[in-house]
Amino acid sequence: MAGYFTLFMSALIAATILPMQSEAILVGLLVADGYSVILLLAVATVGNVLGSVINWYLGRHLLRYKDKRWFPTSTQQLERAQEWYGRYGRWSLLGSWLPFAGDPLTLAAGVLREPISSFLILVTIAKAGRYIVLAAITLAWF
Repeated sequence: MAGYFTLFMSALIAATILPMQSEAILVGLLVADGYSVILLLAVATVGNVLGSVINWYLGRHLLRYKDKRWFPTSTQQLERAQEWYGRYGRWSLLGSWLPFAGDPLTLAAGVLREPISSFLILVTIAKAGRYIVLAAITLAWF
């Protein structure tokens, strides 16, 4: 049970602007005995999507603090994400799994008032897809 909780927390934190990796933990648990692959994928996906919801919420409600030193993303990252989001719209959320760009995209979705329903659908597809591909590669190697 501790493995699932550790995976959930690392996936949640990794999806926020805070630096964290969940992939190594998922790979370690995939190759360990006693864990359900389906449950690992579900736990990682739910944690990662909830972390993205935190970013969306920050974008919706805390943009007025963007110039503060403690704000969780740089002005340049936020501007780049807003440009990307402005160009590709909600479909850019399918890139929310990308390193460095994905987290600011979810923040930009909140800033630009993306409805939570479409946000959740697209981010879940992206995050689950990444973990499924990672699991397939890992399990094929071992």
